[in-house]
Amino acid sequence: MLVDVGDTRLYVEERGSGSLPLVVLHGGPGLDHTMFGSYLDALGDACRLLLVDQRAQGRSEASDPKTWTIAQMAADVTALAGALSLERYAVLGHSFGAFVALQHAVDFSGQPAASIVSSGVPSERFLMSFVEANLAAFEPVELREQVTGSWEREQTATSSDEVLELLCDQLPFHFADPRDPLIAALSEGLAEGVYSPDVLRHFSSEGYGSLELEERLGEVRHPVLVLAGRHDRTTSVEAAEAITAGIPGAQLTVFEEAGHMTFVEQNAPYIRAVSDFLGRHELIFSQDAASSAQRP
Repeated sequence: MLVDVGDTRLYVEERGSGSLPLVVLHGGPGLDHTMFGSYLDALGDACRLLLVDQRAQGRSEASDPKTWTIAQMAADVTALAGALSLERYAVLGHSFGAFVALQHAVDFSGQPAASIVSSGVPSERFLMSFVEANLAAFEPVELREQVTGSWEREQTATSSDEVLELLCDQLPFHFADPRDPLIAALSEGLAEGVYSPDVLRHFSSEGYGSLELEERLGEVRHPVLVLAGRHDRTTSVEAAEAITAGIPGAQLTVFEEAGHMTFVEQNAPYIRAVSDFLGRHELIFSQDAASSAQRP
């Protein structure tokens, strides 16, 4: 469905039958909700998954490029919740979506029932130098050249197919094991996406949104779960620890066998971490709790 958020309409795909609306924000920039494939569907028993194509991306409608900011995309989450009459909802953002989810948590503290920041950073200072150092040491060499070339093409991509190609070229860098067989399955699913080269070029030339939230993390007053992969070469565990330390009461889960694509690489532990977090804050019932509630 297309949902009016004021100056544009966002595409939303709804899945699951659970009672808690969970707004899911994709990575990128320039990608869409199809990156999640069916990897989050196991949350559908407890959550009403609302997978969003963010502003000007995927199947969402066009908008003024002046509005292509992380702050505006965070405000879009609030507008979306209002348009869908969501009195209580949680937000999960991964990678670039995590930047938006964290911005939303800070700018609209207390509005979401919970925020889940998956493979994110609180500041640009954690991003490019970390990526560059990991890329310089990345093995095997032929994949290093492939990934380096894909990043260079971000600022010149002009079609959805080009974005898909460079995205697939980058995937080995985003997995703990650059030869992981899960990469092929993910690549196949990504072929269903609709990609936005204009948005990718915009953000790749401007520091991917120039996120600077470290000094404001203490403003967040609702439950936050921070998720990170131990072997992530893009968004570090150090960045995740900084987010956790800055937000009162925030919880950190590190997936010891994952890189950047935590929800793919360690899917079952990822689903369990999200479910346990939401259950702990009484936003959903755990399976055991639900079973107990049904007993006479």
